Amino acid sequence: MNMQIIDDITNFIFVQNDPEPADVILIPGGRDSELPEYAAQLWRKGLAPVVVPSGRYSIKTGAFAGVRSHAERYGRDFMTEAEFYTKVLIICGVPANVILAEDQAAFTQQNAVFSRKILAENGIRPQKAIICCKAFHARRCLMYYQLYFPDTQFLIAPVPYVEACDITRDNWYLTQKGREKVFGELSRIGTQFPAEFENVLFSEKDGK
Repeated sequence: MNMQIIDDITNFIFVQNDPEPADVILIPGGRDSELPEYAAQLWRKGLAPVVVPSGRYSIKTGAFAGVRSHAERYGRDFMTEAEFYTKVLIICGVPANVILAEDQAAFTQQNAVFSRKILAENGIRPQKAIICCKAFHARRCLMYYQLYFPDTQFLIAPVPYVEACDITRDNWYLTQKGREKVFGELSRIGTQFPAEFENVLFSEKDGK
């Protein structure tokens, strides 16, 4: 195997930045407590004044499919991903009054669109934002958030995906689960993102 192929895929998918002070911490939806736990850690360090957990539930399931990690600590009875994330954030020390929960998004594009909407409704137009996401989800998150927050600088703070094993930039290609997740991301970027990109591009050209 030519390791350059692996390196190129790794560097594209697994985006990562050193966390630094920003205006907001954004968390795309999911069922894993590790994301809001890490976001809470960044908030406690004073890296941003506001946290936006985003997510209703997966469009594939039509309902919140249940907590995947640390349910014994946070509970299991949640209607939305945002409700679950909010509970984790509060237990981890983030005050409720700095959490702007967005509970309508069903996929990554909507996480970006609806997070921007709730921030705008609260008079927040971030110049810099931190995204806490799964490590293998980093590139797709970044592309969508960049598309809908064109004036914002983004810093990716990835959290390794936890489901039987961690999937990281160093080991993704060594397991079937890791390969499925990473190649799934490449496929979604190639099939889902172009239409959104063109919609935004032509909307801007038309002055909409």
